Formats: sequence, structure tokens, C-alpha cells
Amino acid sequence: MKTLLIYPHFPDTFWGFKHALRLIRKRAGSPPLGLLTVAAMLPDTWQLRLVDLNISELGKDDLEWANCAMVSAMVVQRDSARQVIARCKQSGLTVVAGGPLFSSEHGEFPEVDHFVLNEAELTLRPFLEDFARGEARRIYSSCEHADLSKTPIPRWDLLQSRHYASRNIQYSRGCPHDCDFCSVTQLFGHRPRTKSAEQVVAELDSLYELGWRGTVSFVDDNLIGNRKKLRTELLPALIEWRRGKWGMTFSTQVTVNLADDKELMDLMVRAGFDTVFVGIESVDEASLSECGKKQNAHRDLLEDVRRIQRAGMQVQGGFIVGFDHDAPTVFQRLTAFIQQSGIATAMVGMLQAPAGTRLYERLCREGRIRGEMSGDNVDGTTNIVPAMGIESLERGYRDMMTELYLPRNYYARLRTFLRQYRPRPVRSRLRGWHIAAFFRSIYYLSIVGHERFRYPGLLLWTICRNPRAFPAAITLAISGYHLRLCLRPQ
Repeated sequence: MKTLLIYPHFPDTFWGFKHALRLIRKRAGSPPLGLLTVAAMLPDTWQLRLVDLNISELGKDDLEWANCAMVSAMVVQRDSARQVIARCKQSGLTVVAGGPLFSSEHGEFPEVDHFVLNEAELTLRPFLEDFARGEARRIYSSCEHADLSKTPIPRWDLLQSRHYASRNIQYSRGCPHDCDFCSVTQLFGHRPRTKSAEQVVAELDSLYELGWRGTVSFVDDNLIGNRKKLRTELLPALIEWRRGKWGMTFSTQVTVNLADDKELMDLMVRAGFDTVFVGIESVDEASLSECGKKQNAHRDLLEDVRRIQRAGMQVQGGFIVGFDHDAPTVFQRLTAFIQQSGIATAMVGMLQAPAGTRLYERLCREGRIRGEMSGDNVDGTTNIVPAMGIESLERGYRDMMTELYLPRNYYARLRTFLRQYRPRPVRSRLRGWHIAAFFRSIYYLSIVGHERFRYPGLLLWTICRNPRAFPAAITLAISGYHLRLCLRPQ
């Protein structure tokens, strides 16, 4: 089989960092980990070619070379996925699809020949066996959850490596919590399943041997879902692995109750974690109770964020407006919280209801589903009828996002964060592209952009007040530049 592994295009989104990537001469934030992992499960006799549409075009020569296309996508890639599938079918290719988009919406893609849904460790092998006999069914799915000890190292050799700003690996799947708007537990269950520490180290070794020294994102839905294994197995192994090595910092997603565990935070920082994404969602107890976010209730969320920052990790925050209990004052109160917390990268979205979640089922019963969700957390859309009214929600959201990402407010947040942040030093080497990216940032932010003296002022302030955080100040200023352009009305 000559097989194309196709990753559809991402629109210009909050997390795409398209405008920031331009400054560091990269085309995409991270590689398509799912496709690379699936590639490692395919027969050795298959010839594979990865086409990431965020990096390169799907060319006529690709389509003429192949006789099969395997497509994986998330919901936000829906439109590009439709175009890709149509082109592949016009070229006479067999199309196989999997991933989050197709797990929830496979009925909307009649042109696809075969769906390999849920976790590939369970559903790919039966498909391959039937496909080899010419007897493949249209849908392969499973309600069970995979044993991650059988997950292979991704096929990094298929990448055009120089075009990506980071790398990613996965340690666990599943989350013990039960937020009603989240599709994670629907897809991966409540019991966190993990790879062994040896597997993770082997994946990091494979990246290090290929010369990677930059950021590695652990794409787990909740890294601290199984604290015992994390504390006693993975983190000690990562600390030992780092000895004598250059570069490689880690980021991941956690719940806010990490702030309760000083020992665990210290272990994470020693292991190399410098950034965590935390789903804070709301500062209102009633809204947290409404969505089942019990782990965030009855807490001093502001102090929780500050404890994590002081431990040496930047907090990126996820927030939602549009809960039934949200009053018209929610926008001002959430803006104030974000400013006071120093959360520079604040992903604020309108409440959306993914198909299959408890929220979706409840709103269906109430006749409050308006259609399919966009999959973009911050595009100012929602697929629900909000209790406060759609016009009030849209107006309040638009004004809040404008306020949050005004240069004066964004740079004030950066200083608030940098006053708290105590990063652990990482052995790294300054390279030519770092210097070039720094001077490009000066040009785009201070000359072409609207920051004027704010960016140079921030850098001078950081050198005087917290010099160890100087790289973080540059990175976050560049991120803010992207976010302002991304959120600008089209």
C-alpha cells in the first residue's frame, strides 16, 4: 500500500500561533502526534508519506503516487477535512478516517470508505486484518479503553522537522473528573491510563537523538490524574533523564488542585515542566457547580494560580462564559480576575456543547442546541442558546476580549506574572535563530505593531527585576502579538 497520512489545515486560531510562528520562521506549532503514532502501527510493507497541510500542500504528485489516504482531524479542522476527502475520492483513493472529528461526526462524511474510531490501539488492527483480505467494514469502533503499554514510539522520521516549533508526546489518557461540557471522559474514560516511565523516556530519547532541544508538550488531558504514578515513577525518571542534557522544557495540562501539592509542583519543575494549562472556567461558585467542576469549587483560585507561578511554572488559563448561572457582571469580574492573576495566555470562550457530552444531552432535551460547534474555543461563537440571551453574550464576550488584549492590559498582566514567577534554570545554548527571532520581535512589536515602547520597556524591566525570566518575557510578548492579531475582527 502507498498511503498518504493527511492532517488537514488549521484555521487562524488562538492556539495556532500563526502570527508568532512567523517571527521564529516556523510553519506549525507541533506535529500531528496521532497520525505519527498510527504510522508506527501500520505494516512495515506499507509505504507512507505524511502530508501536513499546515506545512505543505497536498500535491497532484502525492495523489497520483498513493492508492490510500488516512485522514485524522479535530473538530476545528472540519472544513479542511471535507476538502481533503473530496480531493482524495476524486483521485480514486480509498479514504480511511479517524480521530476526534470523525468519532463524533462520522455520519456527516458519506464519502469516507472506512472509519477507524476511538483508540487506534484497539480498532486499527481488526481493520488492517480485514482490509488485507478485502473484507473491511465501514466502521470500526470500541467502547473499551486501550492499554497504553502497547503504544509505539511515533514515526518522527516522517516529519519535515525544521518547520515545527515544538514536539509532543502523550503519557496518559483519561481524567478522573466529570465536567459536563468536556468530551474527554466520553472519549477516554474516567480512569487515567498511563504509559510506563520507560516508554516516556524512550520517546524523549528518540527526540533528543534527532537533535530536538526545544519545548515538548505532554498532551495529556490531565497529567496529574494519577498522582501516585506521576510522583513515584514518571517524575523521578524525568529528573534522572535530564542529568547532563541540554534544553528540553515541558508543558502540560493539569487541574488547579495541583496548587495544594507543593512537593508535586517541585518535582514537576525539577523534571523540566515550566508551563501548565489550567481549566479555571469560572470564578462563580454557582457556575462551577452547574458544570460539575467540583475540583475548582470553594477555593481561593487567585492564590492557587500564584502558588503555581511561584513554584516556577507559567499558568495558562481556560475560561468559559455563557453558563446558565452567569449574570451580566460575569465579564467584568472575569476580566478583573485574569488581570490580577497575571495569566497572560487567557483562553476565554463561549460555552459550547460537544456532541455526546452531558451538557449536550441536557440542552437537547431543553431545545437549546443551535447546530454544530465550530471547535474553535475563542472564535466568539456558540452552538447553544444561552440563558442570558445570545446578543448579550456576544456583546459582553467581544468587549471582554478587546479589553483583555489591549496592549496596556496585556503588558500589565505580564509584569504581574513576572513578579511572581520563579523559573528554574535550564541548560541551553543560544543559537543563531534565537537572535534573529529576537530582532524580528523588536521590529514587529515595537516598530510595526502597537506596542511601541511597551515591549522594550518590559524587557528592560525584566532584566532588572527578574533576569532569569527574560526568555519567558520575550516568548509571552510574541504570543500576545499573535493573540491580538488573531482576535482582531476579520
